[in-house]
Amino acid sequence: QVQVVDSGGGLVQAGGSLRLSCVVSGRIDDSYVMGWFRQAPGKERVFVAAIRWSGGSTYYADSVKGRFTISRDNVKNTVYLQMNTLKPDDTAVYTCAANPSGSLMVTNLAPYDYWGQGTQVTVSS
Repeated sequence: QVQVVDSGGGLVQAGGSLRLSCVVSGRIDDSYVMGWFRQAPGKERVFVAAIRWSGGSTYYADSVKGRFTISRDNVKNTVYLQMNTLKPDDTAVYTCAANPSGSLMVTNLAPYDYWGQGTQVTVSS
């Protein structure tokens, strides 16, 4: 069993930055991919970014490419999402998730078996 706990959300002005954290515990191995998703009010949950636990290969949604950076610290068992140049459209609940299938370049939710509780990010204009 894998547990995922995400944190770090808050209120920030447009153009500002936030860093989200995701602590992973349990039986995670090199095949895992960790991802971040977000869900804005009244909208579906969508893919933001993913990183391979082993090797650190990354994949981003076009909407955040160049502004967001996903990284991981294998010693601390933590995945980060550094969000820069935030826009009001980035306002959403951000959730970290673990995907044991090893598929990095997927944007749908199905391969992700373990989910955090979500953290609110609000960007004011």
